[in-house]
This record gives sequence, C-alpha cells and structure tokens, in this order.
Amino acid sequence: MVALKVKGMTCNHCVKSVKEALESVEGSQDVRVDLGSGIAKIDGQVELDKLIAAIEEEGYSASAIA
Repeated sequence: MVALKVKGMTCNHCVKSVKEALESVEGSQDVRVDLGSGIAKIDGQVELDKLIAAIEEEGYSASAIA
C-alpha cells in the first residue's frame, strides 16, 4: 500500500477528481481518498512518481507519507 498526503482538496468533487486520477495509474487497485485527513491510500503495484504526477495533473500537490 502507498499513502500520500494530498494538498489542495477542499470538497467531495476534489476527492472524486483525485480518486479518478489515481485509479487511472496502471497497477492501482483499491483507491481510498479521505478529505478530512487529506490522505490517499492506494493498493497495488504502482510507481510512486506516477501517482504523484497523476495528482499534480489535476492541480493538487502530493507527497509520500513515510
């Protein structure tokens, strides 16, 4: 599982945009995005840089949670 801190989400539409962007990354499975905490969790075999790039393309910023 990969956990990302996503900055810039303010509403459920933002959550939907981020979730769809993450689901579009090859290898991503069970994607969960929480507005309150600003955390996205992604299961599957995915590359971190591709996940972050997908989020940034939607206009948000993201970083890995150690």
